[in-house]
Amino acid sequence: MTALPTGDAGSQTLVPHWLDAAARSLLGDTVQAALADQDVHPVTAIHLQDVLTELHVAAAREAVWPTSTARVRLATGWDDDVLPVRLSPVELTAVLELADLPDALGDRLRSRAGRP
Repeated sequence: MTALPTGDAGSQTLVPHWLDAAARSLLGDTVQAALADQDVHPVTAIHLQDVLTELHVAAAREAVWPTSTARVRLATGWDDDVLPVRLSPVELTAVLELADLPDALGDRLRSRAGRP
């Protein structure tokens, strides 16, 4: 087995989007609604399912390793319900292309400020 070269197309950098509980819930509901649509492209559906998985992983990460995010929240002054949701570029693109994505959530996900 060999390691993939740096910058290989197979490597996707996960970028944390710091979202509060309301934004995570809205993201999950929006993605689930999109997945219920029979017209969603199969590849897009896979990426959207990965987004739902990451929402669960973010909550699990917080339960198992709460100290890391607690330090960030303490340093930034963010509320206790803010968690990093790590999305790859293809996952983020799949979400941002959803027709029913609320504008405020889309703006937050497009923002590089990372603020909730």
